[in-house]
Amino acid sequence: MANLKGAKKKSREFWEAAVARVNAGENALALAAELGVNVRGLYRWRERLEGRGNDSQRQREAALASEVQRLKRALAEKVLEVDFLQGALHKIEARRRADGSSGAKASTTRSGK
Repeated sequence: MANLKGAKKKSREFWEAAVARVNAGENALALAAELGVNVRGLYRWRERLEGRGNDSQRQREAALASEVQRLKRALAEKVLEVDFLQGALHKIEARRRADGSSGAKASTTRSGK
Protein backbone atom coordinates (compact mmCIF):
# COMPACT_ATOMS: atom_id res chain seq x y z
CA MET A 1 0.00 0.00 0.00
CA ALA A 2 3.00 2.33 0.39
CA ASN A 3 3.24 2.74 -3.39
CA LEU A 4 -0.40 3.74 -3.65
CA LYS A 5 -0.06 6.36 -0.91
CA GLY A 6 3.01 7.77 -2.60
CA ALA A 7 1.27 7.69 -5.96
CA LYS A 8 -1.53 9.90 -4.69
CA LYS A 9 1.00 12.63 -3.87
CA LYS A 10 2.32 12.81 -7.44
CA SER A 11 1.31 15.77 -9.55
CA ARG A 12 -0.82 15.63 -12.66
CA GLU A 13 2.21 16.64 -14.71
CA PHE A 14 4.14 13.69 -13.28
CA TRP A 15 1.41 11.28 -14.41
CA GLU A 16 1.07 12.94 -17.82
CA ALA A 17 4.80 12.52 -18.41
CA ALA A 18 4.71 8.91 -17.20
CA VAL A 19 1.73 8.07 -19.41
CA ALA A 20 3.43 9.75 -22.37
CA ARG A 21 6.44 7.49 -21.85
CA VAL A 22 4.22 4.38 -21.73
CA ASN A 23 2.40 5.50 -24.87
CA ALA A 24 5.78 6.04 -26.55
CA GLY A 25 6.49 2.34 -26.07
CA GLU A 26 8.38 2.06 -22.80
CA ASN A 27 7.77 -1.02 -20.70
CA ALA A 28 5.10 -0.06 -18.16
CA LEU A 29 6.37 -2.45 -15.48
CA ALA A 30 9.94 -1.18 -15.72
CA LEU A 31 8.79 2.44 -15.81
CA ALA A 32 6.59 1.95 -12.75
CA ALA A 33 9.53 0.45 -10.86
CA GLU A 34 11.79 3.33 -11.96
CA LEU A 35 9.28 5.96 -10.84
CA GLY A 36 8.38 4.14 -7.64
CA VAL A 37 4.69 3.74 -8.42
CA ASN A 38 2.31 0.82 -8.80
CA VAL A 39 1.92 -0.35 -12.41
CA ARG A 40 -1.88 -0.56 -11.95
CA GLY A 41 -1.87 3.09 -10.90
CA LEU A 42 0.05 3.94 -14.05
CA TYR A 43 -2.55 2.18 -16.18
CA ARG A 44 -5.39 3.85 -14.26
CA TRP A 45 -3.88 7.25 -14.92
CA ARG A 46 -3.49 6.40 -18.59
CA GLU A 47 -7.20 5.56 -18.75
CA ARG A 48 -8.10 8.78 -16.92
CA LEU A 49 -5.95 10.97 -19.13
CA GLU A 50 -6.99 9.33 -22.38
CA GLY A 51 -10.63 9.24 -21.29
CA ARG A 52 -10.84 13.02 -20.99
CA GLY A 53 -12.09 14.75 -24.10
CA ASN A 54 -13.48 11.51 -25.50
CA ASP A 55 -17.01 12.00 -24.21
CA SER A 56 -18.31 12.38 -27.75
CA GLN A 57 -16.56 9.16 -28.74
CA ARG A 58 -18.05 7.31 -25.74
CA GLN A 59 -21.49 8.69 -26.59
CA ARG A 60 -21.09 7.58 -30.19
CA GLU A 61 -19.99 4.10 -29.07
CA ALA A 62 -22.95 3.86 -26.71
CA ALA A 63 -25.33 4.95 -29.47
CA LEU A 64 -23.83 2.42 -31.86
CA ALA A 65 -24.02 -0.33 -29.25
CA SER A 66 -27.71 0.37 -28.64
CA GLU A 67 -28.32 0.43 -32.40
CA VAL A 68 -26.59 -2.94 -32.74
CA GLN A 69 -28.82 -4.37 -29.99
CA ARG A 70 -31.93 -2.97 -31.67
CA LEU A 71 -30.91 -4.47 -35.00
CA LYS A 72 -30.14 -7.83 -33.40
CA ARG A 73 -33.64 -7.92 -31.86
CA ALA A 74 -35.21 -6.97 -35.21
CA LEU A 75 -33.21 -9.66 -36.99
CA ALA A 76 -34.25 -12.27 -34.42
CA GLU A 77 -37.91 -11.33 -34.92
CA LYS A 78 -37.58 -11.62 -38.71
CA VAL A 79 -35.87 -15.00 -38.39
CA LEU A 80 -38.75 -16.24 -36.24
CA GLU A 81 -41.28 -14.92 -38.79
CA VAL A 82 -39.48 -16.66 -41.65
CA ASP A 83 -39.29 -19.92 -39.71
CA PHE A 84 -43.01 -19.74 -38.91
CA LEU A 85 -43.97 -19.00 -42.51
CA GLN A 86 -41.73 -21.76 -43.86
CA GLY A 87 -43.31 -24.23 -41.43
CA ALA A 88 -46.80 -23.14 -42.49
CA LEU A 89 -45.87 -23.47 -46.17
CA HIS A 90 -44.51 -26.99 -45.63
CA LYS A 91 -47.75 -28.02 -43.86
CA ILE A 92 -49.87 -26.65 -46.70
CA GLU A 93 -47.75 -28.42 -49.31
CA ALA A 94 -47.97 -31.68 -47.36
CA ARG A 95 -51.78 -31.43 -47.16
CA ARG A 96 -52.03 -30.76 -50.89
CA ARG A 97 -49.86 -33.77 -51.69
CA ALA A 98 -51.87 -35.97 -49.32
CA ASP A 99 -55.19 -34.85 -50.83
CA GLY A 100 -53.90 -35.36 -54.35
CA SER A 101 -55.23 -31.98 -55.35
CA SER A 102 -53.33 -29.80 -57.72
CA GLY A 103 -54.07 -26.67 -55.78
CA ALA A 104 -56.33 -25.34 -58.54
CA LYS A 105 -59.66 -23.81 -57.63
CA ALA A 106 -62.38 -26.45 -57.42
CA SER A 107 -65.35 -25.98 -59.75
CA THR A 108 -68.81 -25.92 -58.20
CA THR A 109 -72.25 -25.64 -59.62
CA ARG A 110 -74.44 -22.73 -58.78
CA SER A 111 -77.15 -23.61 -56.36
CA GLY A 112 -80.75 -23.01 -57.38
CA LYS A 113 -80.22 -22.91 -61.14
